Amino acid sequence: MSLVTLSDVLQPAFAGGYAVGGLVVLGWEDAQAYVEAAEAENCPVILQAGPSCRKHTPLPVLGAMFRYLAEMASVPVVAHLDHGYSTTECEEAIDAGFTSVMFDGSRKPLAQNIDETAAIAEIARRAKVSLEGEIGFVGYDASEASAGTDPEEARLFAEQSGVDAMAVSIGNVHLKQAQETEVDLARLREIEAVTNLPLVIHGGSGIPAKVRTELAHGSAVCKFNIGTELRMAFGSALRGAVNSDPERFDRVAILQETGAPVRAAAASVLRALKARETK
Repeated sequence: MSLVTLSDVLQPAFAGGYAVGGLVVLGWEDAQAYVEAAEAENCPVILQAGPSCRKHTPLPVLGAMFRYLAEMASVPVVAHLDHGYSTTECEEAIDAGFTSVMFDGSRKPLAQNIDETAAIAEIARRAKVSLEGEIGFVGYDASEASAGTDPEEARLFAEQSGVDAMAVSIGNVHLKQAQETEVDLARLREIEAVTNLPLVIHGGSGIPAKVRTELAHGSAVCKFNIGTELRMAFGSALRGAVNSDPERFDRVAILQETGAPVRAAAASVLRALKARETK
């Protein structure tokens, strides 16, 4: 079995100067492609079930699917709940077999965010799973604006919340379709100076691939959440498969044609982040 916790993959990344891809799953086809891509690149992968995925697939089903893929994999696989908004949701994910949960208290006042995150950290520790928290608010493209992480608040959060990894807001934005985000490097360096945790970037699709590589190998950012660009690869492949034969109706045959393009897109993401080979 290659099922591991978030700490199992992020602590080596933190020490070794590289990052791991947190790839957002929407169904079996992309989850399978992500694991195959990780095996091709010989690197870990974090399978993430976010709110949109959970709307149409129950957590116990996702937990079983992630664990099955991990058991079959030759590389470490993390089963991760992305953006859990309550203690109940995090507990449900743990009960469903997830090895890592992210509690998102970023919209709450600092003290409340710390207190609620710390309570979930206790639950996670007892269950031997990892916890990711968020300080600062990462906004959404054409919707909610971001609120950058305050370095002093990051210090307090890192010291008092009990998290194993900390998501920060340094210019990154969810759901961006173009790689045009400008990272606030000065803010990142201030956060790094007062914390000693693996950092997480949500909204990684909007950050140019070259910048992701630079941060992966030159900062405390050890996890990049990538969803939009992989969904775009899936959508493009699906449209091509459907349009190639308007008379075709077999769902399985159509979806099979998304595998190779999504696998290639995921492999490209993981390759840019993973540990550099030593001679």
